[in-house]
Amino acid sequence: MHAVAHNSDDETATRVRMAIASDVEAILGLVQDLADYEREPDAAEATPDQFHEALFGPDPRVHAHVAEVRQADGSWVVVGMAIWFVTFSTWKGCHGLWLEDLFVVPEHRRLGLGRELLATLARICEERDWPRFEWWVLDWNEPAHRFYQSIGARPEDEWTTWRLDGDPLKALGAD
Repeated sequence: MHAVAHNSDDETATRVRMAIASDVEAILGLVQDLADYEREPDAAEATPDQFHEALFGPDPRVHAHVAEVRQADGSWVVVGMAIWFVTFSTWKGCHGLWLEDLFVVPEHRRLGLGRELLATLARICEERDWPRFEWWVLDWNEPAHRFYQSIGARPEDEWTTWRLDGDPLKALGAD
């Protein structure tokens, strides 16, 4: 699935497509850029092997789309990503889509790539008859909040996110 667009200001050619195995290094670079942006530079610990297995192994449970910009020499460079997986709603009785990470490098924002990545995932939901497309956003990330509101998304403020990891996860698992 390719979506090719042109930015009317400078005729920058862009596209969104499913990630392929050779995109793993670029995706990991974007994950680190996102961790830096979210003020957690040391939190991104995943290795290329882990990403390759997760995305392209025999039983992938996570998927990725990438956004690209065409360079002056005609080659395409990955400048954005959407990493997602399938969820399930017991109330709806069907699957949905969880967006784990969305990121476009700052110098390529305003080309519509974030919106196109989201539109691509919305099309997947529509094609598969999945009624929910959900994600988290850090409270302080006001530009993201404004962007998501501009496309019609709404915050689910009644819910509190909980996490169990590290030693408490190990201790509970040992019970």
